[in-house]
Amino acid sequence: MANLPQVPTFNIPEVKLSSSSGGRNMPVIGMGTMADPFDEAVLKEAVLEAIKAGYRHFDTAALYKSEKPLGEAMAEAIEAGLIKSRDELFVTSKLWCTDAHHDLVLPALKNSLRMLQLEYLDLYLIHWPLSAKPGKIGFPVPKDEQLPLDSTQCGQPWKIARVNQVEISPLWQQQKLRGFCKSKGVVLTAYSPLGAKGTRWGTDEVMDNETLKEIAKAHNKTVAQVCLRWAFEQGLTFVVKSFNKERMRENLQIFDWELTSDDYKQINKIKQHRLMPKPEMVSPNGPFKSPEELWDGEI
Repeated sequence: MANLPQVPTFNIPEVKLSSSSGGRNMPVIGMGTMADPFDEAVLKEAVLEAIKAGYRHFDTAALYKSEKPLGEAMAEAIEAGLIKSRDELFVTSKLWCTDAHHDLVLPALKNSLRMLQLEYLDLYLIHWPLSAKPGKIGFPVPKDEQLPLDSTQCGQPWKIARVNQVEISPLWQQQKLRGFCKSKGVVLTAYSPLGAKGTRWGTDEVMDNETLKEIAKAHNKTVAQVCLRWAFEQGLTFVVKSFNKERMRENLQIFDWELTSDDYKQINKIKQHRLMPKPEMVSPNGPFKSPEELWDGEI
């Protein structure tokens, strides 16, 4: 990979995350690494292409099995001169439910760091607001492996949280939750802002929405660009996944144009409903509880 070209810095807006260590700037757009089907070699090459395109924020998790190839790609990018050091990147990983126990959190974090070949993470999220018996990492979590949640802890995460990552798109705008998080100083990150079309857990409804198609045509943009521009104008950060070189670059081209007031009138008319997960992705042994549902009592 030593012959990869030097990459100019791409001007991606950032948000400031406060912390006890003084805070960190997070690029508003990140590349997701949960793939279906999953192929380490494909992901590794996609990450290198993303870095060449200008991405500096990468979102991974123990559940995704993408930490290892992401780490390898970042190391190769540094060796090839695509970036000067790891400090140019913002890396997020996540703690899975089976490791969400006081004696397992640190070992899980250390394992993620080992897989990523990193000394530190920029952001470590609680992946799912669910407690489960220690054991194998997988989704869905069978009901007989779920443990009771401490409602005093899960009901008010905003007291210590700096980032909340939930499903948000023009078809599930989360206005109530967005207002609540803003009032508490919590940065919202939209996952699957394009609906994760083509995956087992995703939906075609966002990318195939006729209203969004009409708006995209009027601006000579793609539906994906309209969705991401909408999220940006809402003050959101977002994680989007594409391994296609052209679409990777298109998804970055959202910062030099604006949606109109008429666009917003049309977007606000779109019928709202949660898109994920699909019913077949939910454990048949018990009801699904999303992060949004667990926060509802506090909003």
